[in-house]
Amino acid sequence: MQKRKIIIGISGASGTIYGIRLLETLKPCDDIETHLVMSDYAKEIMQYENNRDPQEVLNLADKFYPIANLGAAISSGSFLTEGMIIAPCSIKSLSGIANSYNDNLLVRAADVCLKERRKLIIVLRETPLHLGHLELMTRVTRYGATLLPPIPSFYHNPKTIDDLINQTVGKVLDNFGISHNLFKRWQSEEAKDEN
Repeated sequence: MQKRKIIIGISGASGTIYGIRLLETLKPCDDIETHLVMSDYAKEIMQYENNRDPQEVLNLADKFYPIANLGAAISSGSFLTEGMIIAPCSIKSLSGIANSYNDNLLVRAADVCLKERRKLIIVLRETPLHLGHLELMTRVTRYGATLLPPIPSFYHNPKTIDDLINQTVGKVLDNFGISHNLFKRWQSEEAKDEN
């Protein structure tokens, strides 16, 4: 069986748990192969915010590439993937992507996805936003990326922080057509009455 290759980027923004949970969710999927690149600052943040050993997180991926390795497989459009998810994405990484400033592998892999017209999901972690941020967001959207900020919803009656994290990760997986049971989906009152 041919595995679906998905690139996971974890950049240096608060919320590395989103990338970690994504890797944890995809790890048991026999039909998906994850290719991970993360920034050095992301490694520091995950230790601080999540008390997670970066090596443990690297081991969740099928393949891992150092961020300075611009010769890695994921830096070439000839390496076929379904696309890339950057969770979380810092403003610095967003700026690199918006300006095609490929000075590290995370930004280069995202640029490859855009030029090859592959999916690029950006879980942007910043608030509040100024006009420069919004212009960068608009630019990458015009290039073909999907912005999916981790904005919590409450229709699924979350009880824990994990419920909120899982809802965002589930929305990301929905964009790749990957089935999951991470959160309870919205169902209208009319639909409930019919059951």
